[in-house]
Amino acid sequence: MNKKGHVLNAALLGIGLGYVLEPSGDVETFRTIAEVFIPITLGALFPDVDTAFGKHRKTLHNLPVLALFVAYPLYFGNLQFVWIGVLTHYVLDVVGSKRGIALFYPVWSKEFGSPTGVTTSSSYADAVTLVVTLLELGAAAVLIHVVPGAVESLVGSLPFDAGSATNTTAMFGQ
Repeated sequence: MNKKGHVLNAALLGIGLGYVLEPSGDVETFRTIAEVFIPITLGALFPDVDTAFGKHRKTLHNLPVLALFVAYPLYFGNLQFVWIGVLTHYVLDVVGSKRGIALFYPVWSKEFGSPTGVTTSSSYADAVTLVVTLLELGAAAVLIHVVPGAVESLVGSLPFDAGSATNTTAMFGQ
């Protein structure tokens, strides 16, 4: 996708995730938007730094770089939302662009894209960006609001207490 698309995607995701995380629509929602907006935007723009060095859509557009951004806040305790921007940049380039990205670079240089993607100069690029952004926000809403309840229901319906060692041994007949 083009730079304009990545900025649009990041801005809409920052606002949208603020509402997904804190849907009340009050001051807390706007505080959450402020908390996630800048890190997501920085993360969404970071992969294109490889246009200045290396191989564009390879050097900083791959799973090892994403893993680094996911692990960083676990180790250092900051930059919690930057990885979301990096991930959504990848999603936009894979789903929204015909060319795609080299997810497994430097091991494998093959670029993965989607047949639904458009060229970066296409007149449909902004529309594709909006559709992909809405899909990303929908996926985030499901992961945040639906999946935890479904897991809780599943675990609660088991015939034993999943957290109890004594019931676990009873389950295995030992």
